[in-house]
Amino acid sequence: MNTYEFDIGIIGGGAAGLTIASGAAQLGAKVILIEQEDRLGGDCLHYGCVPSKTLIKSARVYHQIKHASAFGLPEMEIPPVDFRQIADRIRSVVDTIQKHDSEERFCSLGAKVVFGQPRFVDEHAVQVNGTPISAAKWVIATGSSPAVPPIQGLADTPHLTNREIFYMDTLPGSMIMLGAGPIGIEMAQAFNRLGTRVTVINRSPRILGKEDKDMADAVMQIMGNEGVQFVLDASIEQVEHVHGQDRVTITDSTGNRQQITADALLVAMGRSPNTDGLGLADIDIPVEQAGIPVDNRLRTRHKHIYAAGDVTGGFQFTHAAGYEGGIVIANAVFRLPRKINYTWLPWVTYTDPELAGIGMNETMAKKAGIKYAVITEAFKDNDRSLAEGESQGKIKLLLDEKEKPIGVQILGPGAGNLISEWVAAFNGNVKLSTLAGAIHPYPTLGEINKRVAGTFLSPKIFSPTIQKGLKFFFNLKGRACHLTD
Repeated sequence: MNTYEFDIGIIGGGAAGLTIASGAAQLGAKVILIEQEDRLGGDCLHYGCVPSKTLIKSARVYHQIKHASAFGLPEMEIPPVDFRQIADRIRSVVDTIQKHDSEERFCSLGAKVVFGQPRFVDEHAVQVNGTPISAAKWVIATGSSPAVPPIQGLADTPHLTNREIFYMDTLPGSMIMLGAGPIGIEMAQAFNRLGTRVTVINRSPRILGKEDKDMADAVMQIMGNEGVQFVLDASIEQVEHVHGQDRVTITDSTGNRQQITADALLVAMGRSPNTDGLGLADIDIPVEQAGIPVDNRLRTRHKHIYAAGDVTGGFQFTHAAGYEGGIVIANAVFRLPRKINYTWLPWVTYTDPELAGIGMNETMAKKAGIKYAVITEAFKDNDRSLAEGESQGKIKLLLDEKEKPIGVQILGPGAGNLISEWVAAFNGNVKLSTLAGAIHPYPTLGEINKRVAGTFLSPKIFSPTIQKGLKFFFNLKGRACHLTD
């Protein structure tokens, strides 16, 4: 029988790796966690979710102060943003959360933490800092990094990615965003609100390509009204640094060639898996462009080596990585054949208003060939939304041919929180009648969830057939008032 130093070795201290290390150690497994950076937490804590949401909050407050009159308050003269203060706030928030993701905490749980660059020397062992480490099972959870597409001149042009943008010393006067996915769009709105002149350039003819067009177009219109410029359906020909500015040469949808310049350039055009230096080819684990291929139990070609999180090229959300960490624990520690299931995986784009979804949107349903119906409710009809001065957006409920809910999208204030009720409803197989009949506090934004369910049920409850039946059995007299022409 082979004996190994550890039960489980985990490479990568981000969301997936930390979930597995914490869970496995508390279950009694001997765990080693290896992280190549000098801190735990991964991209989400240091360069992604946490700093971006902190920045977005600062930008939103600044935006609200500038528009105080919309809330019945006097106009205010406010000075320009000192970005160093925002960066300091970001660092403070990250440092506070870092304490939860510290080496000491994981040691207290029973997991050993080692910092360094690991490389597989065989299927059960890696070498770190000159020391071999063996484990019965391994998990690759090294995450991803911003991709630099093969655009002429881009690699040689100073540019920002999510690793640099949150910790700048000064606020750029102007900025070009290459890419109109969630990261590019979130940052475009935030920096525009802070006072940067922002231009978004995208190769696709629309933004947020995975979302329904009506929802994405509504986000673009809101951002356009705030001052963000969009250049879509553009072929990016060249990027260069000229006279202290970044210059992007494009050909637009009409075939016209133009140049756009700015003080800074953010590249947000996808992610690449972090697999360099791991020696995966030496142990016959393939790496595709998107990431490491895994089966539905997150196992690689070697069944004792798992991969989870961004490195697999799947759903690149922190909550997806955490979920996958739980799948690995079930398989590797409990040895239960638990499979991944993303049917009810929620997602949120943190624009203002937020855009959230779960299940299928119209884009997905059409691609899958599913016939569906859509029930909508607008935030302009929600009393709390009006009181908050945030009445833009709507909720969409999708139903299949059997009138079974298959998805929800919400564009509106607090959409990321509102979608959580649907997370519970879908995962708990809660009926729409139960949701519509549940008592929601008034006035709250959450009432829109109840209302959209009620909108679906109302034609059935208040149908002519029901009215006739009640009139027959209980001798109801019918309408007491009719509108006259």
